[in-house]
Amino acid sequence: MCTPQRSLAFPPAPSGTVFVNDRVSYRTEGTTRVISVHGVVFAHYDTDDRTAEMYAMVTLVEAGYADQNEVARAFGCSTRSLRRYEARYDAGGLAALMCGPGRPARRSPSRPRDQTILALKRRGASNRSIAGKLGIDERVVRRTLRRLGWRPSSDAPLPFGPAAPAVPGAHPARTAHAQVAVAAPVVRCGPATDGALDSVPRSLDVDPLDRSMDRLLAAMGQLEDAAPLFAAADSLPGAGVLLAVPALVASGLLSVARKVYGSIGPAFYGLRTTLVAYVLLVLLRIPRPEMLKEYPPADLGRVIGLDRMPEVKTLRRKLARLAGINRAHEFGRELAERRIAARGRVVGFLYVDGHVRAYHGRRPIAKTYVTRARTAGPATTDYWVNDAKGEPLFVVTAEANASMTRMLVPILDELRPLFSARRRLTVVFDRAGWSPKLFRQIVGMGFDILTYRKGKCRRIAEKRFVPCVTRINGRGVEYLLHDQPVRFLNGTFRLRQVTRLTPDTGHQTAILTSRWDLRPVMVAYRMFERWRQENFFKYMREEFLIDTLTDYDVEPDDPTRLVPNPARKRADQNVRTARLELTRLREAYGATAVDYLEGRTTTLRAFTKEEKRIHRELQAITDRIAKLLARRKPLPARIPLSHTPAAADAVKLSTERKHLTNVLKMVAFQAEGALVELLEPYYARHDDEGRTLIQRLFRDLRG
Repeated sequence: MCTPQRSLAFPPAPSGTVFVNDRVSYRTEGTTRVISVHGVVFAHYDTDDRTAEMYAMVTLVEAGYADQNEVARAFGCSTRSLRRYEARYDAGGLAALMCGPGRPARRSPSRPRDQTILALKRRGASNRSIAGKLGIDERVVRRTLRRLGWRPSSDAPLPFGPAAPAVPGAHPARTAHAQVAVAAPVVRCGPATDGALDSVPRSLDVDPLDRSMDRLLAAMGQLEDAAPLFAAADSLPGAGVLLAVPALVASGLLSVARKVYGSIGPAFYGLRTTLVAYVLLVLLRIPRPEMLKEYPPADLGRVIGLDRMPEVKTLRRKLARLAGINRAHEFGRELAERRIAARGRVVGFLYVDGHVRAYHGRRPIAKTYVTRARTAGPATTDYWVNDAKGEPLFVVTAEANASMTRMLVPILDELRPLFSARRRLTVVFDRAGWSPKLFRQIVGMGFDILTYRKGKCRRIAEKRFVPCVTRINGRGVEYLLHDQPVRFLNGTFRLRQVTRLTPDTGHQTAILTSRWDLRPVMVAYRMFERWRQENFFKYMREEFLIDTLTDYDVEPDDPTRLVPNPARKRADQNVRTARLELTRLREAYGATAVDYLEGRTTTLRAFTKEEKRIHRELQAITDRIAKLLARRKPLPARIPLSHTPAAADAVKLSTERKHLTNVLKMVAFQAEGALVELLEPYYARHDDEGRTLIQRLFRDLRG
């Protein structure tokens, strides 16, 4: 028999202890202060010794035990002051901390630690190994090397292309690290052939960090897109996102964009640069142009082979120009066609679901039910189509939040030409698409259905359920299932119902399908795999911000769109109010009778008088309800928007730019998924943690 483990009880921290973070703390007693790291004394000094305190703060940051914000907050100073202390210490060591306020007048590279770092780096040591030998943080090593002006001695060209030729009279520091990515003739306006990579113009600049000549050519109308030039870099944050470039090329993003859009005119940031930059920014978790304000444009520009990343206004202007061509739907359709041709094996099951984007502005946008908020409010609904692995294929923006029962047929009409006419596809959706008439129409279009049954149905005896155990995609699956045929539409339409029993709660989940060839366990598995799409929405909402507005433009709403009749709504409200009054009078009549029977009413005469009064009121309210119902009967439930008082102010959000950004974020998600698939043979938890690992590689892998 095992002895139960006793929980460890740690004594509380002594009074007066200040925690810098979960590793560092300090305690002050009288005029003595002791700093501890992991419970070990790191430094101690007198609180009146300001120089010792500055030295302790600087060494905590340089050793990597705490960052600047944590140290500044714990010791009661600003981060600017802490950076000033670090600058003094870098310039003159401990003696410089004893100087007066302000920054040091000059910086001398003669400190022994600086010379040690420089010597180790010249021998080929990595920044991490240098930091480990000296007991400092790797960021301090990088900062020191940058301050000392260290450059790698190797002149080998980068793998992005051949080295640029030397130019007479050019600055040697520029020519030493200039790299030309691709040499090809300039491409003028006009679509390229499908399937071919876009040609990249030759650059006349020799310094990747100074693209003055290319910008001049673009301003003169002689350049449609800047060629990528990559400079040698000791460390470049975010360079890991270039791992996604092969997946972007394989997706057909560039060739399809050239085919659909042709060109956006002479510009330094042309069509190719704009699309690639936007997708790579999304993968770096910068999914909105406004977020570029938080990052240095020069560093981001070096990632894509430019001297600067396009800034907020520039990127928004480029997206607006693409949206003005009004081909985002065609662009997404072409990409979906290529995706289906490449991944036809995983698109036998198509998962369709709507994603509601809530709107918090002041425009009179049509309302719909927002599930996450559990209330109705202004919103726009996008319908996404995903394959069997949860990867997105297609996105459609519904007109004024049309329900799934209205959107399924148009969506399937869009998808049918993308597949072989002989291929039968199974459409999977939730209860929002429940309609037996719609099911018969979809089956008649050559599709199969798979959905939950809505409403009440006959409960099945638990003894009739059969355990089904199998392995699908390497995972064990076990259900208690019952299989039976069912009929709808007065017995004229026959479907198959597979019911799952939850043993713990006894709950029964009914699934309907027109697939008679699948095993019951496969029917249940494919239906419950619909949660992959829900996880996709959650991931896109949190990581790629698909719910945010891309612009504030609005368009006039469709005047022929049917909307609830305001007169009918008022009539319904009047009927509800009258019925509530009728219910109240009936309750009062019953309470009066109970009072008389229980003796609380003194005489029969008093009861009869009260009864007659309530009866007259009941008759009056009954007659009123009858008149209200007669008045309401000829009023239609829905009328065209143009017949309502709000027709003049009715608008809807502009959809073109939002649709374009949704398509680009979908391409980014697919590129990330392609890298996760490469991990599958080597990483057992790729399905659960693969995207997190790829995200870390994008952000932390440095060039």
